[in-house]
Amino acid sequence: MILEGQRCSVRWWRPADADAIVRHANNINVAKQLRDRFPHPYTRAHALAFLRHAAAAERQTNLAIDVNGEAAGGIGFVRGSDVERFSAEIGYWLGEQHWGRGIVTEALTLVTGHAFRSFNLLRLFALPFADNAASARVLEKAGYVREGTLTCSSVKYGIPRDQFIYARINDAWTFE
Repeated sequence: MILEGQRCSVRWWRPADADAIVRHANNINVAKQLRDRFPHPYTRAHALAFLRHAAAAERQTNLAIDVNGEAAGGIGFVRGSDVERFSAEIGYWLGEQHWGRGIVTEALTLVTGHAFRSFNLLRLFALPFADNAASARVLEKAGYVREGTLTCSSVKYGIPRDQFIYARINDAWTFE
């Protein structure tokens, strides 16, 4: 599967992506804006374990952001369960050398459309740290709306941090 954009494409992960993942992910400026499950330092062993995990998924919801033929970041979503089964949390990261070029906004737009069409999702939401203005801009440019602030809802590197909650609703959704 490939979702084509002008700045990037979004595709399934490949075993050959391991070196590129390490090159782009092993960066404190990337890691400090993500959940703790994204390690720092980011080693080849981490990349290989991640690629095995992504390949084993029943439905591919963890995708590579490809820039000029190289995996430069990742984007994915995790479905809710029970009454939240038509909702999913979406997240993304991109190697610092590619920041500020509209790549993540394009990837987010592509994946949002794909998730709504292919997974019958009613709602996608994201929880960026409230001090991550760049991520908030990405979400807004991709049509997500800030619904609120979650005060002291997370702790990263021992420091309490607020999170915003952004969401986008699928206007074409139907109950199946």
